[in-house]
Amino acid sequence: MSLILLHTTPDPVALTHWATRKNWLSPDGDFGYALHALLAEAFDGRPPTPFRYMNEQGLLAYSEVGTAGFHRHSENVSTEVRRVLGLDRLRTRPFPCDFSVSKRLGFEVRVRPVIRTNAGKERDLYQYRMEQRAPGSTDAKPSREAIYRDWLEQRFSTGNAARLITASMQGFSLTRVVRRRQKSADDGIRKSTGINGPDALFRGELEVADTAAFAQLLVRGIGRHCAFGYGMLLLRPA
Repeated sequence: MSLILLHTTPDPVALTHWATRKNWLSPDGDFGYALHALLAEAFDGRPPTPFRYMNEQGLLAYSEVGTAGFHRHSENVSTEVRRVLGLDRLRTRPFPCDFSVSKRLGFEVRVRPVIRTNAGKERDLYQYRMEQRAPGSTDAKPSREAIYRDWLEQRFSTGNAARLITASMQGFSLTRVVRRRQKSADDGIRKSTGINGPDALFRGELEVADTAAFAQLLVRGIGRHCAFGYGMLLLRPA
């Protein structure tokens, strides 16, 4: 499997104006949906996913689309989209994803640890677990970090992709993100809606358990909302 790492530097002022005009900027300033829409327009409906927007450091993304394809699509987009995304500064390079078994790597990942209830509602995993505790329970109350860490460990172990060695939560907030609802039966328009949930940043070390499964984990991302700025696994030497 071949993977491409993309880096571009969106214009923060133009991005804010564009997202506000489209009503795709959340009250908490999250650009996830706006960037998703911009990337889809810039790359012919095949936006690089997952991605991570880091303000002045720019936007990073993984994709299985080749470098030539990226530049070919980006040449045909509107002047406004090129300016907002900073496509004149687009850089791509091959990214290794065939790490050997037992390879240790440092990682950083922004995640949204949520659970879908039987009613289909998305809930903060920590709040949900606290509500499920038996009334009057004397068991030690787990920390938010511990619950999220267990959730992260399960995602790494899916398909035997990797083993979590260490992980610590470096940042946390409850944020509202913008998503689009299904088209209305009345006017056929997809309206935006706000969804509250956790926004957590983890750093740590992992060990590759299966080369192919780990490559798929990089491509797929971790958890929900990977198409909107969450779940991109950034790697570094251990």
